[in-house]
Amino acid sequence: MITVVGGTGRLGRLVCARLVADGRPVRVVGRRMPSTPVPDAEFVAADVRAGETLAPALADSSVVVSAVHGMDPNAGESPSDVDRDGNRNLIGAARAVGAAVVLVSVIGARPDHPIELFRMKAAAEAGLRDGGGDPPDWTIVRASAFAEMWLDLFRSTAGASGVPRVLGPGRNPVNFVSVDDVAVAVARACVDPGLRGRTIEVAGEDLSETDLAALVTPPGRRPGHVPAAAVWALGSVLRPFRPSLARVARQTLTMERVPLATDPGPGHAEHPWLPLTPIRSLVQM
Repeated sequence: MITVVGGTGRLGRLVCARLVADGRPVRVVGRRMPSTPVPDAEFVAADVRAGETLAPALADSSVVVSAVHGMDPNAGESPSDVDRDGNRNLIGAARAVGAAVVLVSVIGARPDHPIELFRMKAAAEAGLRDGGGDPPDWTIVRASAFAEMWLDLFRSTAGASGVPRVLGPGRNPVNFVSVDDVAVAVARACVDPGLRGRTIEVAGEDLSETDLAALVTPPGRRPGHVPAAAVWALGSVLRPFRPSLARVARQTLTMERVPLATDPGPGHAEHPWLPLTPIRSLVQM
């Protein structure tokens, strides 16, 4: 049994679909039953933040995938709750049933990164590598920013004008990757024991947020911008009441000054089976 924790999300559903198509038994774990079930997969409710809920959800698993994150602005959670502490709970529970772990992380994760998500993913990676035994029982899939998620975000800001709005100047190059490319790597890591003890980096194209938003902007127009001062004020005002949303606002400004460009070449040279989907093609699909 391959258990995908966070299997109701954008990435998790794609991973499940690939595994089911390959004839693998798949279990989806999420906090609540989704309104649209994941096809041909069983569902068990559990929460990585509540470690006691995980044992029955992971029973009989040979591989456990962590496709969770704590950056949902509407979920009232944080990367420390989910990406660090939740993953530690999940790793312990997976090892208790003898399952290998495939952890979805981010390219550039490190303990001193200016962005909280990257620091918490680094903590999860460290916890996974520690106590992994010999041979290792883990694979880490590091990905850059999911292009589809950001394109949907920009579409949601367009309103009646059809012109999306970027928070801040949006000039810094960021690597964006198709989430389906990441799903290919995660699904392969589930079924290929030769990838245990390895880190797979899945990157795409370097684009500024403004350039990405331009892909969903009407012809002859340019994306709009929310001034950085207004974004900063939003992050400060919302912090006591909507900390998750305030965190997203602050992170957007931090992304403007942190190197987030990535060369996909080394990852694809090491793993030639990785796809490299052109970002522009995602808009045409």
